[in-house]
Amino acid sequence: MTHVSRTPAQADERQKDHHEDDHSHGHEHGRWSKIRHGLDELFGGHSHDATDTVDSALEADARGRRALWISLAALGVTAALQGVVVFATGSVALLSDTLHNVVDALTALPLLVAFALAKRPANKRYTYGYGRAEDLAGLFVLAMITLSAVLAAYEAVHRLLNPQPVKYLWAVAAAGVIGLVGNELVARYRIRVGRQIGSAALVADGLHARTDGFTSLAVVLGAAGVALGLPWADPAIGLVIAVAILSVLRSAAAQVGARLMDAVDPHLVDQAREAVSSVDGVLDVRELRLRWIGHTLRAEVDITVPADLPVDAAHELAHHAEEHLLVYVPRLTAALVHVSPDGAHA
Repeated sequence: MTHVSRTPAQADERQKDHHEDDHSHGHEHGRWSKIRHGLDELFGGHSHDATDTVDSALEADARGRRALWISLAALGVTAALQGVVVFATGSVALLSDTLHNVVDALTALPLLVAFALAKRPANKRYTYGYGRAEDLAGLFVLAMITLSAVLAAYEAVHRLLNPQPVKYLWAVAAAGVIGLVGNELVARYRIRVGRQIGSAALVADGLHARTDGFTSLAVVLGAAGVALGLPWADPAIGLVIAVAILSVLRSAAAQVGARLMDAVDPHLVDQAREAVSSVDGVLDVRELRLRWIGHTLRAEVDITVPADLPVDAAHELAHHAEEHLLVYVPRLTAALVHVSPDGAHA
């Protein structure tokens, strides 16, 4: 049984080195390249999971971290300006949108704390390190999203049952436009930096911010409805935004829950199994497990080899299987391979 562990940077470097050698083991590299590319595309975008919204580029590249801080500041300023207008006008729709923007801004903070903790080395108490701090950050994010949805819904229902006039409709509309512009600026910045540093997750976050801008546009529609003599339009729009926040909560809860249950994409398991099976001398892959430790993967695998294989040869074969896993499975930084002789588990 052998074990190999690498940092994300070392694993990436090993992947580069491997692709520059003479490929003397006869791998089907064109096929592997397509698989890896497909997985990178799969995991890079369309995710609102708080623990998934920052990938290795955002973690390792200073520009990615700077983009996160700048977008945090931009959304914070946007929410602050909207908050002032909420206080002056009493608009429930604008309150809901402001809460949404506050949550979007604050969710970056637990992630940054989690990344700082993840740098700590493993010890006797936390033998796998502190990478799972990201999962705790995900729970905090879920709590914040839930709180914002509950507050927004409560205020909207309260205002529907107890109508109150909305003052300075022009200011409400202007604040909605500020929210739209603020989210769009953040979206463009995240998308641009994400593409430059190769972070598909940051690009996805930018696209998410762009969709958030539409909730701000709804505030403008609510103000227009009140101006047209529909006083219920403002709290109704606030309720719609609360429901929209709940849809984000549902998606985030599903992904954070899956991470806490050590769920991985089945395609990753298939890719890992194929990587080990392609090693000459491996007769079967009995068991294979993958789990996320923060934003990196660990693997445990039990392989079957010929019963008459010498111990040193079996040891070398296990190392070969580990190298395949580390090279061909994205974000994998540690692998443990157990060797069983053929017939041992018959």
